[in-house]
Amino acid sequence: MNAKQAERMVSMPLGSILDRYVVHYFLKTFVVTILSIVVIYMIVDFFDHLGRLLEAGATLSAMVRYFFYKIPFLLSQVFGFATLFSVFFCLGLLARSHEITAMRAAGLSLRRVSLPLLLTSLLIGLMSFLWTESLVPLFARKANYIYRVEIKKKNLQTMFGNRGIWIRGKDAFISTDYFDTQKNVLQGVVIYLLNREFSLTGLIEAPQARWDGSRWETSGSTQWTLLPDGQLSPEKKIIKFLPISETPDDFKVLARKPEEFTFFDLKKQIDDLNSKGIDTTEYQTDIQVKLALPFIAPLMVFLAIPLALKQGIRGGITVSLALTMLIGLPHITLLSFCWALGKEGALQPWVAAWIPNLILALVGMYFASEEE
Repeated sequence: MNAKQAERMVSMPLGSILDRYVVHYFLKTFVVTILSIVVIYMIVDFFDHLGRLLEAGATLSAMVRYFFYKIPFLLSQVFGFATLFSVFFCLGLLARSHEITAMRAAGLSLRRVSLPLLLTSLLIGLMSFLWTESLVPLFARKANYIYRVEIKKKNLQTMFGNRGIWIRGKDAFISTDYFDTQKNVLQGVVIYLLNREFSLTGLIEAPQARWDGSRWETSGSTQWTLLPDGQLSPEKKIIKFLPISETPDDFKVLARKPEEFTFFDLKKQIDDLNSKGIDTTEYQTDIQVKLALPFIAPLMVFLAIPLALKQGIRGGITVSLALTMLIGLPHITLLSFCWALGKEGALQPWVAAWIPNLILALVGMYFASEEE
C-alpha cells in the first residue's frame, strides 16, 4: 500500500466499512453474551428458588411468569460484564487473525481502531439508563406482584398508594411511611384499631418501631380510644409494644424494591420522606447508583481496549472469559461493598456509588497512557 493510500486510511471518517465491521463483530458477541448470561442465570435462579416456590404452592404458570418478568432487571445488571467480555473476545480474535496488524500497517493508530468501540459503548450506557428507567420498573412491579399475590398469597387490597405501606392486620389497618428492610425498623406508623364489625375503635401513632425478634418495640407511641360520638378520647395511653402480629417478613413482601422505582420516583420518595424527617440514606444511595450504572459499560471498554491491543492478547472464549473474570469479579465485589457502605451511612451516597467507576477510570487511564 502506498503512502497516499495510507494517508487516506488514517483520515478515514467515522462510519466507514472498517468501523461497521468492527462494531458488527462486537455487537454480535455482545448479544450472544447477554443471552448466554440470561439463560445461565435463569437456570441457576430457578433451581435455587424451586423449593421455596413449591413450598408456597406456586403454580407452574406463576413461576414461569415470575422469572420472565425478572429478565429486564437481570439484563440491567450485566451490561458492563457483557461489554467487557465482548471487547476481549472481539479484539482477541481480530488480533489472532492478524486483522489488527493489517489495520495498523494501513496507518491506523490504536486509538482510531478502538474509537468505534468506545462510541458504541457510550450508546450501550445510554441504552442501559433508558432501559432501567422504562422497562425495568414495569417488569419488576409485575414480577413482585406475581410473587406477592400469586405465590405468597398476600391480598393487595390492603395496599394503597406508592409512597407508604398499608396492610390489613388482625383487627387493624396498619400504615407506615417507610420500612427499613436492613434494620427491620418501621417509620411513621399509624394503626387504626377495628372491632368485629370493622368499625374504628381507636388509633395508635408511633414515630418508630423496631423488631426485637418477637415484637415491635417502640418509644413515644400513643394510643387513643374512639368515643361513641366519633371523637377521640382526650386521654392518651403510652405503649411500649405495638399490638400487631405482622412480622418483618410481612412488610418485606409489601415494601417496594429499588428496581421498581424510576429516577424521578426515587426523587419524589426522597423528598416525601425528608419532609417527614425520615432518614433517606438508602434511597439517596439508590438514586446515585442509577446514575452511576450506565457509565460502567464505557469504562469497561476504556479499560479493556489497551489491555487487549497493547498486550497483544490473542485468544478465544477461554482467554476472554478468564480476563473478564479477573476484572469483573473484583469490580462486582467492590460495587456490592461500596453500595452496602453507602446504604448503611458509612460512606456518602455519591461516594459509594461513584468510587468503583472512578477506580475503573484511573486503571483505564494508566493502561491507555502506555499507548504509543
